[in-house]
Amino acid sequence: MTPSVSISVVVPVFDEEQNLRPLQAEITAALDLLGEPAEIVYVDDGSRDGSLAVLLELWRADPRVRIVQFARNAGQTAAMAAGFDHARGAIVVTLDADLQNDPADIPRLVARLRDGFDVVAGWRKQRHDGFVLRRLPSLVANRLIAAVTGVAIHDTGCTLKAFRREVVRNLPIYAEQHRFLPAMSAGSGARVAELVVNHRPRRFGRSKYGLGRATRVLLDLLSVQLISQFSHRPMQFFGLFAAPFAALTLGFLGYCAWHADTIHFDDSWGRAALITFMLLFMVCAYFLMLGFLAELAVRASGMHGDEGRRLITSGTRR
Repeated sequence: MTPSVSISVVVPVFDEEQNLRPLQAEITAALDLLGEPAEIVYVDDGSRDGSLAVLLELWRADPRVRIVQFARNAGQTAAMAAGFDHARGAIVVTLDADLQNDPADIPRLVARLRDGFDVVAGWRKQRHDGFVLRRLPSLVANRLIAAVTGVAIHDTGCTLKAFRREVVRNLPIYAEQHRFLPAMSAGSGARVAELVVNHRPRRFGRSKYGLGRATRVLLDLLSVQLISQFSHRPMQFFGLFAAPFAALTLGFLGYCAWHADTIHFDDSWGRAALITFMLLFMVCAYFLMLGFLAELAVRASGMHGDEGRRLITSGTRR
């Protein structure tokens, strides 16, 4: 029988062949300090280099290693969601595979979580990244995310985080929403804390992040707001959009009724008034229908695709 697992470390991997062996050694050292039953769940996100071969080597050498393989590249959020699905520990720690996150911070994150929090987000207070392409967009995004979600997290882009398992298992994530997990968790009532963590320069390979990702992050803010604050009552969210058009429709209808003796729908002004009324009414009805569809989607949110992934657990370790 598989022994119970206290801590699961989830690591998304995409073309990180050179980083994996030193990363495994550092994660192992951190878990040995904790002295608790643990597992390391590597999620190979369709790597094109030799990452999978190295992961299989690590799997044969360490029984705590588990591998989830994607048939194609699905993105970091999908990889993290797969890791959450397969994690068995009561505490789930996430970190990048590029060696910029320091696994030595794992015991501190776990200790902070056990102080009574549900999520502990890492804060890379001293970052070793370029200012224009990495730090400046991150600073702007963090301020905007805090303003929109109401959750003041200094570094939403830091992958190094610790979660209670029940928190992440109940949060459906997609697109680029892994960075919003603290805000989404807080919207569900979770207790969120921050912890300053070590950040290191990248040693091997190249960064997968760029300015193009900033656009996707901004587009995801709207859906995160819906998930974090209106996930149980999405009709209220879309009702906010429908309300102005409903008011304009009623106001326009009242104006037409008040001036019924001067408005004639058989002339050009009358036809324009009729078309305006119909457009306002249709937009209002459109947002209300979106609200109804969102209510149905919330009830069906338990259905998720598997992104063509498979869990590598069978075979002989040699």
